[in-house]
Amino acid sequence: MHPDFVLLNARIATMDAAGTECGALAALHGRIVALGDSVAIRDLIGPGTKVLDAEGQRVLPGIVDSHAHPDAYAIRLRAWTLVSPDRVRTRDELLETIRRRCEAVAPGRWAAFYRLNERACGGYPTLAELDAASLGRPIFILRTDGHLGLANSAAFAACGVTAETPEPAFGRFDKHDGRLTGLVRETAAHVFLNAVHGQDSEGDIAEGMEMVQDQCLAAGITSVANSLCPSKAISAYQLMHRDGRWRMRMGIIASGRDEPLIPHLIGAGIRSGFGDEWLRLVGVEWCPDCSTSGRTAAYWAPYLGTPVPGEPVPNTGMLLYEREDLTARATAAHKAGLQVMIEGVGDRGIDFALDVMEAALASYPIDDHRMRVEHCCYVTPNILARLARGKFVDSSATGFMDELGEAYAANRGQEAMRWMWPHRSLIDAGVPAPGHSDFAVCRVSPWTAIAAMVNRRTTGGTDLDAREAITTREALRAYTWLGAWAQREEHEKGSLELGKLADLIVLDRDVLDGDPATIAGTQVRATIVGGIIRHQA
Repeated sequence: MHPDFVLLNARIATMDAAGTECGALAALHGRIVALGDSVAIRDLIGPGTKVLDAEGQRVLPGIVDSHAHPDAYAIRLRAWTLVSPDRVRTRDELLETIRRRCEAVAPGRWAAFYRLNERACGGYPTLAELDAASLGRPIFILRTDGHLGLANSAAFAACGVTAETPEPAFGRFDKHDGRLTGLVRETAAHVFLNAVHGQDSEGDIAEGMEMVQDQCLAAGITSVANSLCPSKAISAYQLMHRDGRWRMRMGIIASGRDEPLIPHLIGAGIRSGFGDEWLRLVGVEWCPDCSTSGRTAAYWAPYLGTPVPGEPVPNTGMLLYEREDLTARATAAHKAGLQVMIEGVGDRGIDFALDVMEAALASYPIDDHRMRVEHCCYVTPNILARLARGKFVDSSATGFMDELGEAYAANRGQEAMRWMWPHRSLIDAGVPAPGHSDFAVCRVSPWTAIAAMVNRRTTGGTDLDAREAITTREALRAYTWLGAWAQREEHEKGSLELGKLADLIVLDRDVLDGDPATIAGTQVRATIVGGIIRHQA
């Protein structure tokens, strides 16, 4: 039998434990069957073999993004308007973008916008400015962190919210001098998100996922895990699987926000690992902690800088669950064989997540549990010791480092950067720390995040404290083997070894041995998933 795919003239870093490199590989039925030099592998080529010449370029395993939100991104690509800093640079530009979009929306219909970074465009617009720009249409603008948003008066009216409306549990409608400001936090933002997303269908998600796959494959991502994945997206993904529409691999992290979903999984006896190499249940997740850039994440010490009008003073952030309630939920899932993941961003939020997971493990001890603290940004020495002692995974939001690093430094202070995403200390302590983008909160591409892990500086120049810098190989390991290991898939992906999936990428530069200052600009020349070329620049 001849292989159906062969890669020649490459500089392959297999990312295996030994650091093996080679010049060529061959795949059959989606899996690697040979590794070696180009002369030996060329002899395996048959009449039906697809051959790709890497032309001497660096080749790596496909990127495993172990925490993102492709379901939400699919909808936003389809129907929302992007207002990230590369699109809007001033408040006037933001208001003009709102005005243009609302001119195209029928009266009474919602207009939605995403990835607003108020620090990059002159601050939040006032409610009066939003009302003037929106032409009477209800609008909602989701901040880049996904935890805060802006609503106009028409949106408040459509959702039945007034200045006298009681605050939702674990949320806040910001007010100044007793009047709504437009800014809404955490579960208060969900009131508007639910209104906007209420008309989304499984078909909408599937259609948008075609665009998401295009972007992921162009960035070198061959596997992504859908964090806080709701039942509607799970249904859409199964339809796509049935119809052969997956060009990359999808992991499902079932959402604790979708209230009946996790109890239904437990009741049905479905455990982590259910599925196949294209679509698989990774585990379950709850989100009790919030956003540092949006000044809602839970810290022990108050936020620095000028408070936003309506923000509580002093502000130490907020938590979105009661400890006893979340402990009961997480313990039930853990006993049922579901890998547990709990978000913690600030040190108080991470401590809360660890309290819950330690209680679950005390109730039902398992040595290789791989429980994950999602995002796990502010890892102080005491938290680092707890992670190591309990064998917990720091599922690190490295995507925040470049895009939100400036806001983290401003809101927490430069001294705090010593323990934000401290990958040098994590590696030295033996704490597994895969990296992830959290897109659509941040960009899809992993390369600016990988650059920040190595250089400890954002592309805008913010100092992230060089004491926590790591090598390029260590950063790539966080996005390949460790990403797979954190999903219990290290035997299938994350390195290029015999029998593993033939998921690999060809780059336009040597990120391993080249200048670390150039990593952020990395482009992907080709992405291969299961031995099939799915992207070629």
